[in-house]
Amino acid sequence: MTSTAVPFGKPLYVMLKPAGSLCNLACKYCYYLEKGNLYKQCKDHVISDELLERFVKDYIESQTLPQILFTWHGGETLMRPISFYKKALALEKRYAGGRQIDNCIQTNGTLLTDEWCEFFKENNFLVGVSIDGPQEFHDEYRKTRSGRPSFHKVMDGIQLLNKHGVEWNALAVINDFNADYPLEFYHFFKDIHCKYIQFTPIVERIVNRTDGLTLAPGMQDQGKLADFSITADQWGNFLCTIFDEWVRKDVGNYYIQLFDATLANWAGVAPGICDMAKECGHAAVMEFNGDVYCCDHFVYPEYKLGNLHQKTLTEMLYSKRQKDFGEMKYKSLPRQCKECEFLFACHGECPKNRFLKDKYGEFGLNYLCEGYYRFFKHVAPYMDFMKKELDAHRPPANIMNLFK
Repeated sequence: MTSTAVPFGKPLYVMLKPAGSLCNLACKYCYYLEKGNLYKQCKDHVISDELLERFVKDYIESQTLPQILFTWHGGETLMRPISFYKKALALEKRYAGGRQIDNCIQTNGTLLTDEWCEFFKENNFLVGVSIDGPQEFHDEYRKTRSGRPSFHKVMDGIQLLNKHGVEWNALAVINDFNADYPLEFYHFFKDIHCKYIQFTPIVERIVNRTDGLTLAPGMQDQGKLADFSITADQWGNFLCTIFDEWVRKDVGNYYIQLFDATLANWAGVAPGICDMAKECGHAAVMEFNGDVYCCDHFVYPEYKLGNLHQKTLTEMLYSKRQKDFGEMKYKSLPRQCKECEFLFACHGECPKNRFLKDKYGEFGLNYLCEGYYRFFKHVAPYMDFMKKELDAHRPPANIMNLFK
């Protein structure tokens, strides 16, 4: 193995898929379920104990900061038993070298039990729960493999998290259905006292590939837009409608990731999410067998960086290939984006959604561009005010005083 220069003070993130794409649900819009087709030759899609130890040790050694975050993702992470995560925590402790280690885990919430929640509380896990709003919205696409709704099981899981005092946040997919009811959607999360919410607009295209995969990231072969995908108009209306209530009533009380990221870009600091950053490639994903890919949304053979059995994470994530992948986000922007007054706010958003031609006929315009532009235009005066408050070392929540 060759040595690789690592930028000091720059965190390295790798989401680990301990059970690959295995899941007890079959959500219609899931982009990861089909990744199992890449590993049809594998009998068990779960990480081995030997590879888990290699990953934990290598991941810790690759970091240059005193705080280290492990991110466990799926598929469904709770398809692995608690004993697996206890083993992972023991390895983290063994190789920590005095550094602070935190863990976050993503789950659909249906498999949560008192035992799981006690474990998460005892070990200070941050739990991300996938839930798409009220029952009617959630059950539209998030069903079990037998076609049964999953909402009540998720809510049971959330109640258990609250019962045991586990810190959790919501990850909500915005699709063609729930996007039309922004206030009903937002009020649901307020009603269940969810303080941290992440919106993910679903945009997927169906294409013909030879590797068994049917969904494609931002490629010129546009394919057919999946019917559950949101439209740019829906996305713009959804964001503006929720923002209007949030900015009047909820700043500092409810944290919506996209609004926080927008304010960060307005203030000239790192937005905290790759979608809105100037470059991507800061976070990769590792499959159960050690294969490492550029990004969770680019788990395709052409974006494979290597395998942990042959290369270190440092070698792969600071390789020229990953560097080129990260820089591609800016370099591939079409002329319309480069001329846009709000380029600083979105940086073209996620490359997987950039498959349209701009007004000059150049390829690479984001499918959601019109929605984002409407949102940024709408929130600009509010963001200007909150930025001034931040610059003066005052809380952005002061903006709510303007509406009293």
